[in-house]
Amino acid sequence: MCVMAGSEEKSITQAMTKSLKQMLSEDNAYMVSILKKMKSTTYVQPGEVPNIDLYMDQVTKFMDEHLESSKRRSDDKLLTKTMINNYTKNNLLPSPNKKKYTKDHMYTLLFIYYLKNVMPMDDTQSVLKPLTDMFFGEQGSIDMEDIYKEIFDIEYGQSFSLTRDVVRKYNKSKESFSEVEDQKEKDFLQAFTFIAMLCFDVYMKKTMIEKIIDDNFSLSSIMKAETADEEKKAKPAKKDKK
Repeated sequence: MCVMAGSEEKSITQAMTKSLKQMLSEDNAYMVSILKKMKSTTYVQPGEVPNIDLYMDQVTKFMDEHLESSKRRSDDKLLTKTMINNYTKNNLLPSPNKKKYTKDHMYTLLFIYYLKNVMPMDDTQSVLKPLTDMFFGEQGSIDMEDIYKEIFDIEYGQSFSLTRDVVRKYNKSKESFSEVEDQKEKDFLQAFTFIAMLCFDVYMKKTMIEKIIDDNFSLSSIMKAETADEEKKAKPAKKDKK
């Protein structure tokens, strides 16, 4: 597995831009502004996390600098000392070593930041606790950085189809309520339709996420799996008939 080279990433972005322009009509300046906002949102690239351990102030400074574009408002707080301490207290983040945070801490914090924006904290904990139990530090056959790289590459590859889907929804919403004559009413209803379509998409995916967590990551599902495993081990083996 490797991270995309700059030239390859640039060619993909250019192809995306050309295709999206073909999907949009000239009068869709607002949708173009939305796509520009999406494009301007930056993410922490694999390999950008420092190779040295960091103190708390250095951690928050790094996150502020690298996730600045994801803020909705200029005064939004991305990651504070209180947040990090709470993550540790609630077993979302392993404790620092002598007040220093390793690369694995940083990648775990990035996962927390992205996941908590779409999932409640208890679900985020259910998903991340087994991840850190298996792969944090010297544990596991693969380290946290490689896991982050793998997921980052997959999600980058999906960004084009995601953007195309948003454009399709926008174009569909612009076709709605065509019979409404008052332009102000029509504009509002079409904007509301676009939001509703996006929300429905998020709702369906959120429902799937909750189902996966309940079936595989919840305490009850883990206990059920452990009980089944214990019963299987305790069950006497069948003797071969001669």
